[in-house]
Amino acid sequence: MVVNDLARRTPLIAGNWKMNLDHLQAIAFVQKLAWNLKDAGHDFSAVEVAVFPPFTDLRSVQTLISADKLDLAFGAQDVSAQESGAFTGEISGAFLSKLECQYVIIGHSERRTLHNESDEQVSAKISAALKHNLVPIICVGETAADLELHGPSAVPVAQLRAALANVSNAADIVVAYEPCGRSGPVRLPRPNRPSRLRRSCAQCCRRRLAKT
Repeated sequence: MVVNDLARRTPLIAGNWKMNLDHLQAIAFVQKLAWNLKDAGHDFSAVEVAVFPPFTDLRSVQTLISADKLDLAFGAQDVSAQESGAFTGEISGAFLSKLECQYVIIGHSERRTLHNESDEQVSAKISAALKHNLVPIICVGETAADLELHGPSAVPVAQLRAALANVSNAADIVVAYEPCGRSGPVRLPRPNRPSRLRRSCAQCCRRRLAKT
């Protein structure tokens, strides 16, 4: 876990498909995306692009990207905290690693609100991802109610602090901010809020590093 200046990091554009597109639609979409980016002269070394299809599409996307040598990264929308066993519907990090996923989204607001996913569960999933060399995209966010009750950055920073509890300094992670999730009215953040939150999250990471 290295906290650098923004200019030293490679920006990442991550597209979460949620529950959209079957495996055939996924193939067509990824092909079109790759063509459009190439035609636009996109520099993948300057800005990384990753797609996050549903689990049922991952094999098709992996095969296409590998066969056509596309400069796209891909990952999963969730991962189980469990390694294997009687956990119906769960997908382990080992499975995702075999599919050559680079990333996995963890702690998305829809998982937190619709599936009651706790900070402890998020932390366990991050550990499971890192065990299999998957880079966790740790989602943090706040609702309009959170902003009114706790003020800017308080909830996202608390979520990040809990998420990093068992993360080593050497771990590669991504932090993604989701402004005002499903459990409250959607409001666009003020122009300076994302930059303020970035500084708060970076400070949280530095404090975590200082303790180890």
